[in-house]
Amino acid sequence: MSILDTIFKKKTDALAEAPVSVLDDQLAPSAISINSNSVQIGEKMARTLFVSTLPRYLNTNWFSPVINLDRIIDVAIYFHPADSGAVLKKLRDKLARLQAQAIEEANQGKVRNPILDTAIGDIESLRDQIQQGTDRFFEFGVYITVYGQSEKELEEVEQKIRQALEAQLIYVKPATFRMKEGLLSTLPLDNDLLDAHNSLNTEPISSIFPFVSYDLTSDNGILYGINTHNNSLVLFDRFSLENYNSVVFAKSGAGKSYTIKLEILRSLMMGTEIFVIDPEDEYRHLSDTVGGSTVKISISSDSHLNPFDIPEAGESENFKDIFRAHTLDLTGLFKLMLGEVTPEEGSLLDEALIQTYALKDITSENNNGGGEVPLLSDFQNILEGLAGAESMAIRIRKYTEGTFAGFLNRPTNVSLNNKMVVFSIRDMEDELRPIAMYLILNYIWTKVRTNIKKRILVVDEAWWLLKYEAGGAFLFNVAKRARKYFLGLTTISQDVPDFFASPYGKPIVTNSSIQMLMKQSTASIDTIQQTFNLTDAEKFFLLESAVGHGLFFAGMNHVGIRVVASYTEDQIITSDPRQLLEIEKAKKDFASEQNR
Repeated sequence: MSILDTIFKKKTDALAEAPVSVLDDQLAPSAISINSNSVQIGEKMARTLFVSTLPRYLNTNWFSPVINLDRIIDVAIYFHPADSGAVLKKLRDKLARLQAQAIEEANQGKVRNPILDTAIGDIESLRDQIQQGTDRFFEFGVYITVYGQSEKELEEVEQKIRQALEAQLIYVKPATFRMKEGLLSTLPLDNDLLDAHNSLNTEPISSIFPFVSYDLTSDNGILYGINTHNNSLVLFDRFSLENYNSVVFAKSGAGKSYTIKLEILRSLMMGTEIFVIDPEDEYRHLSDTVGGSTVKISISSDSHLNPFDIPEAGESENFKDIFRAHTLDLTGLFKLMLGEVTPEEGSLLDEALIQTYALKDITSENNNGGGEVPLLSDFQNILEGLAGAESMAIRIRKYTEGTFAGFLNRPTNVSLNNKMVVFSIRDMEDELRPIAMYLILNYIWTKVRTNIKKRILVVDEAWWLLKYEAGGAFLFNVAKRARKYFLGLTTISQDVPDFFASPYGKPIVTNSSIQMLMKQSTASIDTIQQTFNLTDAEKFFLLESAVGHGLFFAGMNHVGIRVVASYTEDQIITSDPRQLLEIEKAKKDFASEQNR
């Protein structure tokens, strides 16, 4: 006897002395009141509904709107196999009556009744399947118990369920005057007391499975936000997917940087190393707070990256392959720096790179024991000595002697030995931003390949790189190969048309297992809808969504998401200028108090 059975018996029959254990007393509610249309259990109200009528056709996942309802509900589904012999006899009798009716109507000169013909065809088909053993018949019951604080709340939940199911011609009724049986039938006791069934065969019954829930919750990972469909948690590990890349698209002010900074902060707590290419100096406060380092890259900066640094060979790699791949990466960088390069100049460029490394005794067969590497000025000297490379030598001179001198022509003095490293290029001229992003990305890539760890690389405003063929090709190459080195590439862009105008834009998206879409502009929404196969409802959701709201795609699933941070996290990751000014003022006031 269950606890509720015991309580019901005790309340309804005061003379009966049902034994009640100490555990029953502790678990049982203080009181139970059974009404015709509800049950009050302590302070909670409950009402049980059952599916009373089903249409001729059932769509797959027709029960999903109920499963994903943002309410506390209990669902019980009962399957009672029917005796095939008895079912065949009933079907035979039903078929005989229908055929007799059809003959009678034909003798009366009536036109053919399509409803009657359809029923006869369905019964004959079902008889054949049951007779052949390819199908079975069941008594099928679906019971739903909803909970609330009042009768009004129960009515609201019931109305939502009715609307979701009646739109599919599926009708539910309350278990009037049988609320006790309904409540007990939806408890995990395998006790079908309500006995409200529909007769169905295997195929339509299977349409209730599998439950398609808008859940993206796993045992591992970090909290990305709140599921707007059912208020569950979007708890996910990007390193559990087939690749670890993600893309984020949103208009300015929609909360994309806030979202990524929150992911960074929570990933750091899981031991993940973070690299960020930051065009607007938005990540400095976060980096300083968590003890990371910020590297400022500009013409006048004291931080330098030498593009000629060669990656170290891993255990499964040989130097010849690394040298060839690095030379190709450098070719892409110089195409960004030099502008348009003819096929003849491309051949000379390749020859100049080989000779430049040869100056320091570095060849595809020998890395000079990890000694000195060449500088950009050495490369310029080689170009000046090559016939036909005069134009390239003149164009490269502005990076060694001209306006942009000092940016690339120094030995590397930047270290990546920190749990978070931010490369800030805010003070870099617009003309040099793609070059700086390519250079930083190449430097990080060389270090990532040397020592495999769980890492995330964030490239903010990636459309700067994708505007150029060489930049897009290199970013796509990183996206394709990042998984091999336990690296997750996060690509962020607010300029969606420019991103997808590149031939590498869509391939980068398809090579990203996680995609996040936030508020979009009307100019870019059609491109977004076509690329991600969004419904019209999802399209309008992105046009009207609030800050921090969007769609979260992970593998084959996607849900609506609301990004939520704690107060402490918000103080660390905020980009709101007003909040930042208040934080700086609070710091100064605190410092003044300490100095008194």
